[in-house]
Amino acid sequence: MKNNPLLLKSMNHISIVCNSVEKSLEFYQKILGFYPVKRPASFTFHGAWLYNYGMGIHLLQSDEPDNIPKKRIINPKDNHLSFQSENMETTEKQLKEMRIEYVKCEVEDEGIFVDQLFFHDPDGLMIEICNCENLPVVPASGGGDSPTTPTNTARFCSIQQAEEQQKLKQIQNATVQRTMQLQQLLINIPCNAYT
Repeated sequence: MKNNPLLLKSMNHISIVCNSVEKSLEFYQKILGFYPVKRPASFTFHGAWLYNYGMGIHLLQSDEPDNIPKKRIINPKDNHLSFQSENMETTEKQLKEMRIEYVKCEVEDEGIFVDQLFFHDPDGLMIEICNCENLPVVPASGGGDSPTTPTNTARFCSIQQAEEQQKLKQIQNATVQRTMQLQQLLINIPCNAYT
């Protein structure tokens, strides 16, 4: 309770005030792979909800869209949302093909390298795409009951390993099912089909 006084479970969503909900909706769907989800019909203001990667993005139409300050300079030290990439080379190639202006950075820590790509959404909110999982979660000095103590880090890694094992089992089960389906199809092929 001491380290979680509000009994939080996880992050749910981030809300973004938009100049144009429609433009932002298109950006978050086409560029970042979010998909629209149902929004309460009782809302009396314009907006849209999106979901993917275990989190939501709630787009809210600004009452004064002309007053939203436009950011022109891509500053990696600005407030931003960060997403992991499966393949940074492909991600960068896609950004180039989509003609999205970005800044590329590289972080090195004790021989570990992290690649980062920064760009803006339609309203100037910074987006980062990275391979930050290359950096291990290491406890900060002081220890205590922080989420990064050795015990909690080990617990986090165990959870990640369990999730990966579960995904692997699902893939294996799907493969077994497909193999069985193929075998059944082969059994049902008439003998004269082979000649």
